[in-house]
Amino acid sequence: MSERTNAAEKARRARLATPTDLKADATRDISAALRGLLADVFALYLKTKNFHWHVSGHHFRDYHLLLDEQGEQIFAMTDPIAERARKIGGLALHSIGDISRHQRLADNDADYVDPQDMLAELRDDNQRLVTILREVHDTASGYGDVATTSLLEVWIDETERRVWFLFESTRGGPGAND
Repeated sequence: MSERTNAAEKARRARLATPTDLKADATRDISAALRGLLADVFALYLKTKNFHWHVSGHHFRDYHLLLDEQGEQIFAMTDPIAERARKIGGLALHSIGDISRHQRLADNDADYVDPQDMLAELRDDNQRLVTILREVHDTASGYGDVATTSLLEVWIDETERRVWFLFESTRGGPGAND
């Protein structure tokens, strides 16, 4: 990095600095973990809304309402995640491109997805999100950041509930092998 670039980077960081008692490495690691989490939450939100908009078939109303409710719950996580990163002096995401560079959950651009496949894919994505939330929790906990861990604990519980609902919605009916 050139001296000029280095000076510009330091000036930018100074303008965005937020007072915190967390050490610089804690701010760096926790905010990076939160940025990745935020990208995954946005990706899951958009996939959930995509399936909400495109669900069809016998259980349309039930699935449509379930996915709308879950989409609202997922979207409600985005601002607190971004603001937590900023509160500790880190950065949040800047754009759709930034989301795509950080997300780990796969998009689904198919024109048609069977409703049961939609629910199964969202179940698996939410289960993966639980794992990611626990990883971020471990990072924050390792630095003694109880504010971040307390937020994550609520989101872990909410995400496990979504997994449960999606799991039950994909189980077979009477006489099915479940």
